[in-house]
Amino acid sequence: MLTSGIIVLSGGLLDPNPGLIFWTTVTFLIVLFILKKFTWGPMLSALEEREKGIQNSIDRAQTAKEEAEAVLNKNRQLLAQAGADADKIIREGKEYGDKLKAEITEKAHLEATRMIASAKDEIEQEKRRALTELRTEVADLAVKGAEKIIMANLDAEKQKNIVESMIQELSQNRN
Repeated sequence: MLTSGIIVLSGGLLDPNPGLIFWTTVTFLIVLFILKKFTWGPMLSALEEREKGIQNSIDRAQTAKEEAEAVLNKNRQLLAQAGADADKIIREGKEYGDKLKAEITEKAHLEATRMIASAKDEIEQEKRRALTELRTEVADLAVKGAEKIIMANLDAEKQKNIVESMIQELSQNRN
């Protein structure tokens, strides 16, 4: 239809066309059927598998975390036990050292006491021997003095000189 030079076409884009609507609907349903049968099934199963894989990974991570926490707790307990054992060993070592020190001190004290007693005995024996020798010497000197006095005249002046000479001899023998 021509009206004053403008061509008017009937059936615009917004005008409903029953044949076009029918074939569009049929085509849409066929594409929907094909997609559902061949594409959506595998896509959904792939998504479900991926979801299961992610869930398994999360479960394994949770299990690993729990195991790691258990190992960490066990290590902490072992470390605490090792610290307690170390303290016990140090305490026992100190006690043993103190005991050993006391034993050594006691032995040294006993040895010193024994050595002092031995030295006192030795000094006493030397003193007795020296006194015995002195007595013997004095006796010999007395005998010699008496002998000289007897041999000499019984003059008082001579006796006095003899006694003085014996005293000087005795003094010289001591030095």
